Amino acid sequence: METLNTLLAHPAYLYPTLLVLGLCIGSFLNVVILRLPKMLDQEWRCQCEELLEVPEAQRAAQQSIGLATPRSRCPQCGHQITALENIPVISYLLLGGKCSSCKTKISVRYPMIEMATGLLTVLTVLLLGPTVGALWALLLVWALIALAMIDFDTQLLPDKITLPLLWLGLVLNYSSQITDFESAFWGAVAGYMVLWLVYHAFRLTTGKEGMGYGDFKLLGALGAWLGWQMLPAVILLSSLVGAIIGISLILFGGRGREVPIPFGPYLAAAGILALWWGPQINHAWLSYLGG
Repeated sequence: METLNTLLAHPAYLYPTLLVLGLCIGSFLNVVILRLPKMLDQEWRCQCEELLEVPEAQRAAQQSIGLATPRSRCPQCGHQITALENIPVISYLLLGGKCSSCKTKISVRYPMIEMATGLLTVLTVLLLGPTVGALWALLLVWALIALAMIDFDTQLLPDKITLPLLWLGLVLNYSSQITDFESAFWGAVAGYMVLWLVYHAFRLTTGKEGMGYGDFKLLGALGAWLGWQMLPAVILLSSLVGAIIGISLILFGGRGREVPIPFGPYLAAAGILALWWGPQINHAWLSYLGG
């Protein structure tokens, strides 16, 4: 604890340390974003085979996937990624964005996620102030990055992240790390129920499902971390950005109206903005409504 307090008291050491930490976490998030959906698919397949009582000999053969195993490999040639080839951002630049074995291009998304995680890590502590509560808030930011990218790729918001995130927010706010516990409790309840009601109202009106249950859980988790007072700002920001991007994709990107657009990335972005500037955002839009 003494080391932590010393680090928090010395910005010259704190922020470079946070940047390096954020880059390393970003590298780990790349693994989570890529592998967690595959792990869930594997788990669901096994559950279906057990439910259907498929004989063991007839079950689909598949390699067990975890966050740590198997070792990362080039999807093109199977070259196993070494530790020196896995240094966040630096390895990508040194390799010229290509596999060291077959020279296949490596997606620029990997270093971009690492850099974004590093920058958001530094910005979060810079804006909230060098406190223990700000360090806890980094867990929320990192989880939101992973959820946003997974939802963007697969239109899934895994319970394996959203539910622990919700409970962790309540546990931390029991000792008022981000907000008081009463605000966190009702934030979790209201966050889930608001989108639950919107979902069912939309379904009854149109006969279609406008969003998934993962969105309810994510907004509930944001309420548990930030308190019910921040929910209007989160909903307003996510809806505004979602509407702008959705309309732009339809008008300029040739995207069909029937193609679903994941809402999780907008909720995640709005959650980070509310974490940073929630009171100011609330004050601004309340002042606007009040004339």
